[in-house]
Amino acid sequence: MLAIIDYGAGNTYNVEKAFAYLGVQATLTADPAKILASDGLILPGVGAFNAAMTNLKQRGLVEPIKEAVKKGTPFLGICLGMQMLFDYSTEYGQTAGLGFIPGQVVELPKQPGLLVPEVGWNQNRLVNPASAYRQVDGEFTYFVHSYYAQTPVQNVVSVVDYGVLVPAIVQKDNVVGMQFHPEKSGTVGLGLLEQFLKGVEK
Repeated sequence: MLAIIDYGAGNTYNVEKAFAYLGVQATLTADPAKILASDGLILPGVGAFNAAMTNLKQRGLVEPIKEAVKKGTPFLGICLGMQMLFDYSTEYGQTAGLGFIPGQVVELPKQPGLLVPEVGWNQNRLVNPASAYRQVDGEFTYFVHSYYAQTPVQNVVSVVDYGVLVPAIVQKDNVVGMQFHPEKSGTVGLGLLEQFLKGVEK
């Protein structure tokens, strides 16, 4: 079973549709038992970091998520869901994240000619050629975000340039994060979701 974690964070419908297009039924759930029993987990997200972490805690989902990741369940964080993989975010004060990947989430710097949030397509540059997601090199994916992750380079699969180098895909062990929306990134995004599914099916 592929589970999409339900904590009131927005873009679940499009994520479900993307997996359905790939022939996989993803179950939207806030049930800790189903999360622990799943073969793969998706943490989507739009909105503010602190509110999202509060929702996860209030629904009693933080510990089941951590337990699932600890036992090796493939885990994908999307957009805000990716940011929650890190140690903390500085959005509206410092808020602790899930701590699966070392690093912090900070605001995109204000720069001439670049609006914050970044909204639109941006081109990925591969950082880790050994990654299973290396097909993203040179491809455009769709972003909507005001904050970005800072993490050691060994956790970064690809970056985009938005005045600073923004990690677009990150990975550590069985945990993958995509700052962009693969479900809104056309055939490129679907291909990346398909690659994640290959890890789930092993």
